[in-house]
Amino acid sequence: MQQARIRLCVDHPLGDGQPVPLTEAQTHYLFGVMRLGAGAAVLLFNGRDGEWMATVEQAGKRGGALRCTTQTRPQGRHSDLWLIFAPVKKARTDFIVEKAVELGVARLVPVQTDFTNAERLRQDKAEAHVREAAEQCETTVLPEVAPLTPLPRLLAGWDSARRILWADESAARDRAGAGRLVLPPGPAAILVGPEGGFSDDERARLRALPFVTPVALGPRILRAETAALALVTLWQAQAGDW
Repeated sequence: MQQARIRLCVDHPLGDGQPVPLTEAQTHYLFGVMRLGAGAAVLLFNGRDGEWMATVEQAGKRGGALRCTTQTRPQGRHSDLWLIFAPVKKARTDFIVEKAVELGVARLVPVQTDFTNAERLRQDKAEAHVREAAEQCETTVLPEVAPLTPLPRLLAGWDSARRILWADESAARDRAGAGRLVLPPGPAAILVGPEGGFSDDERARLRALPFVTPVALGPRILRAETAALALVTLWQAQAGDW
């Protein structure tokens, strides 16, 4: 069997003998950029049906098609962890999304906070970045990207069965204000703030909620993307799929 050197995320169902039509962008990438031809092998996944080896059946300038031949891996499962984050500058938000995928986060939940300096988050762009990251890190799962939601609205409708581990930047100054990471039983979500952290009103609201646990991340103030990476890593090391 020919070795596949390209891994591609598709929306189409995958299965034994299943034909897979390509989008215009995928056609350009496979045949225009990577110079694949008929008979070439490509690994496919869609976040539902596992990973499949496929071969190129049609390779045109404006369209193409593959056909699944063999399942190479069954569908994997996420760790039961969500990441709630305030969008920051584009490159740093992309970093948060990319690393969350690599670390096995199940759902990405962008929130608008008092100090959020990004006016909006393009959900379609974030989903495309999820797919790209998943292609590179060889996962078969695709985290869901939720719409950007104001933090008060998110908290008001929150299911208390999923505890929120809040990266409280004020605890870097007051070590008595929050504890080291102690994992509660059941599903969890991690909350990290924007550049500038959380406002006084937001901190008061979060501290009053019984399903929120403030967590200290050491004696230094961390960037938003560093805090997200650190806390997801700590959670995965204790309760995840590492």
